[in-house]
Amino acid sequence: MEREMEAAIPSSEPTTDRKNLISSEIKKQVRLAGPIIIINVFLSLLQIISIMFVGHLGEVQLSGASLATSMAGVTGFSPMVGLACALDTLCGQAFGAKKYSMLGVQAQRGMVSICILFIPVAVIWANVGNILLLLKQDVAIANEAGIYAKWFIPGILGFGIHQCEMKFLQSQNIVFPMVLTSGLTTLLHLPLSWFLVTKSGFGTRGSALSLDISYWLNAIFLAIYIKFTPKCKNTWNGFSKQAFKDLKVFVKLGAASSIMVCLEYWSYEIIVIASGILPHPEVQASVLAISLNTMNMMFTIVAGLCSVVSIRVSNELGSGQPRRAKLAVKVMMFIITMEASVVCLGLFFFRNVWGKLYSNEPEVLQYMASMAPLISISAFIDAFQCGLSGVARGCGRQKICAFINFGAYYIIGLPLAFVFGFLLHLQGKGLWMGMICAIFVQLMCLIIATIMIKWDKEAINALKRTGTEVSAPSNQNKHSIEMTQM
Repeated sequence: MEREMEAAIPSSEPTTDRKNLISSEIKKQVRLAGPIIIINVFLSLLQIISIMFVGHLGEVQLSGASLATSMAGVTGFSPMVGLACALDTLCGQAFGAKKYSMLGVQAQRGMVSICILFIPVAVIWANVGNILLLLKQDVAIANEAGIYAKWFIPGILGFGIHQCEMKFLQSQNIVFPMVLTSGLTTLLHLPLSWFLVTKSGFGTRGSALSLDISYWLNAIFLAIYIKFTPKCKNTWNGFSKQAFKDLKVFVKLGAASSIMVCLEYWSYEIIVIASGILPHPEVQASVLAISLNTMNMMFTIVAGLCSVVSIRVSNELGSGQPRRAKLAVKVMMFIITMEASVVCLGLFFFRNVWGKLYSNEPEVLQYMASMAPLISISAFIDAFQCGLSGVARGCGRQKICAFINFGAYYIIGLPLAFVFGFLLHLQGKGLWMGMICAIFVQLMCLIIATIMIKWDKEAINALKRTGTEVSAPSNQNKHSIEMTQM
C-alpha cells in the first residue's frame, strides 16, 4: 500500500519528500476524521434519544414515531443531505483555489436550495397520516405517525441549513467547533426530550418538538460561530445577491447528489418493508431492522471518512494539485481498509452477543447470530464504496454515481433480493444477500470509474468551476496546474 501511495507522488521528488507527503496526508486525514465521526455520532443520537423517550409512552406511540421517522428519512432527510453534498465539490474546490469569498456564496446557494426543497417536503409531511392510511397501515399507528410528522416539519429546515453550514466549515478544515456545538446540543436535547415527552403532556408531539428545537439550535450555534470567528472572515461576507445567480448550476449538481444518496437509502427501506410480508413477519422485520440499524452505526464512522476524502480531493483539485488529490484517495483507501477490517471482524466474533443489545427473544437472537456474517461482509464492501463515492463528490462526478447506484440497487440488487428472499425461500437472509450483490456491483463500477479519472483534467475542471483561469504548467512545477485570477 505504501508503494502505491508513493506512486501517486512525482518520481522526480526525493524519496524523503515523498514519504513526508504521505505522512503529512495521513495526519491531515486523521485530524479531520476523528472530529467528523464524533459529530456524526452526536447528530444520530438526537433521534435515538427522542425515540427512546417515546418508547415509554406505549407501543402505538413508539410504532407511530418510528414509522414517521422512517418516512421522514425517505422524503426529507436523505434528499436534503444529498443536496447539501454539492457543497463538498463547490466549497471544497473554491477553498483549494483560494476563491474564499465564493465559499460563502456557495453555502448561501445551498441554503436557498434547501428552502425551496423544504416546500414539497412540508406538504408531504403534513399528509403523512393520510398517505399511510392509503398504504393500508394500522389506523392508530398511522394517526400517531401523522401527528408526529406534522410537528416535525419545522425541524427539517433547521436540519438542512445546518448541513450547509457543516459543509461550509468542513471544506475549510474547520471541524472542532462543530464537535462542541453538536455535543452541547445533544446534552441539552436529553433533558429537553425528557421534559417535553414525559412532563409537559405533549407526548409524541413533544418528541418531534424537541428535535425541532435541537436541529435549530445546531444551526443557530454554527451561524453565530461563522458570523464572529476570525477564521471565516474571508469566506463569509454576509448574505449576498450573488447567491441567487447561477443557482441553476448548483441545483443541477445538488440534484445529482441528492439522487445519488436517495437511491441507496431508499433501497434499504424497501428491503425492511418487504420483510414484513415474509413468513413470521415479526421476527423477519425485527432482524432486518436490527441489521439495518447495525449497518447505520458502522456507516457513522465510514461517513466521516467519506467526508474527509471529499474535502481532501476537492481542496487539492481546487489548488491545482492533481497528484496530491490522487495521493489523498490512496491514503483514505488504506485507512478504510484498517477501519473496516477491525469493525467487521469485531461484529463477526461478537455475533452471538450483538443481538442481545436489541432483543431477548431466543428466536431473534439465533437469527441475528446467523445474519451477522452477512452484515459483516456487506459493511466491509460498503466501506470501500462509500470512500470511492466521497472521491466522486470531491471531483464533482455525482451524476455518474447516481447512474451507478440506480443500476446496482434497482436493476440488480433489489430483483435478486426478491428472488433470494421469496422464490428461493431464503427469507430475510435472501433479502440481505441481494443487497450484498448490489453493494458489490456498486463497488466494482466505482473502482472502474475511479481508475478512469484523468486527474489533470479534473483539476482543470475544478479550476474552471471556481472561475479560475488555467495556464500551462511551468517546468519548475510541471506536476501541478498553474492558476491566474480572472
